[in-house]
Amino acid sequence: MKKEIHPDTYRSVIFKDMTAETSFLAKSCAESTETEKWEDGNEYPVIKVEISSASHPYYTGKSTLVDTAGRIDKFRTRYDRHKK
Repeated sequence: MKKEIHPDTYRSVIFKDMTAETSFLAKSCAESTETEKWEDGNEYPVIKVEISSASHPYYTGKSTLVDTAGRIDKFRTRYDRHKK
């Protein structure tokens, strides 16, 4: 590997899948203000993700619809006509 190209903040982080409600510990340099206690008793930063291998249809074999931004857009288009 090339020297001096990796960030100094590379550490263990808990990734929390909000769809499947599962967590896993991995290395990352992503910033987070939240922390959580892991199974080993240590406290790690938490990164919340919408989808991971625990909820992705390719890995689970189940087709699920994860639509977080679409719900807001549908709401706005439905009630925009009432504003006028």
